[in-house]
Amino acid sequence: MQIFGVDIGGSGIKGAPVDLDKGDLAEERFKVLTPHPATPDGVADGVKEVVEHFGWTGPVGLTFPGVVTGGSTIRTAANVDKSWIDTDARVLFSDRLGGHDVTVVNDADAAGVAEMAFGAGRDRKGTVILLTFGTGIGSAVFVDGLLVPNTELGHLELHGHDAETRASSKAKEDGELTWEHWAHRVQKYLAHVEMLFTPELFIIGGGVSRKADKFLHFIEDIKAEIVPAQLQNNAGIVGAAMHAAGRDGGR
Repeated sequence: MQIFGVDIGGSGIKGAPVDLDKGDLAEERFKVLTPHPATPDGVADGVKEVVEHFGWTGPVGLTFPGVVTGGSTIRTAANVDKSWIDTDARVLFSDRLGGHDVTVVNDADAAGVAEMAFGAGRDRKGTVILLTFGTGIGSAVFVDGLLVPNTELGHLELHGHDAETRASSKAKEDGELTWEHWAHRVQKYLAHVEMLFTPELFIIGGGVSRKADKFLHFIEDIKAEIVPAQLQNNAGIVGAAMHAAGRDGGR
């Protein structure tokens, strides 16, 4: 069974058909740059370009980098244009895609669901936290495999700062930080999250998961196990498709 997944990020919009039996992309993903400003109309145009690239006509699952309530209403917009707040995203995307059956879910929640089903969190009990490091920091919290949606732990205050402004991969790039320097910031952030939630496992997702060998060994004094996401930066696409198919636990 195949469903189309689209992952909307602060820097790129990427998508592909997903094989839901394998939990992997059925075709090589296609990506366009996220427009700036990332307004609802501009992002919807980017999503349309990605979907039309494949000539897809079936259901489409989409992620969004912010809080999504009621399966459609956008409540936060930290890394996209503020005009997204209170937008009915499902109606917007369905209209732009010519009436496609569309679902919308928080981006980190989607990535977490995919990792719990097919990746590093598979068969793991207790508290598991996936953190995606990209333009911001996304989070997905699971307790015995059940998702606590829209946690947005990237916005925890850390030493007087919004955590993602210090420890996201964008912060690394903007500050031209070495992997070691950035890893020390991530370590402080993980220690703060661990103090609050005491997870058994941290899964590190986002684009940096492909480069885990460059920084994970610098992170010390965290009691939880720390592993890179196995689906790497495709987890959001897979999770979006799972959500569209109702295979994500029924949020």
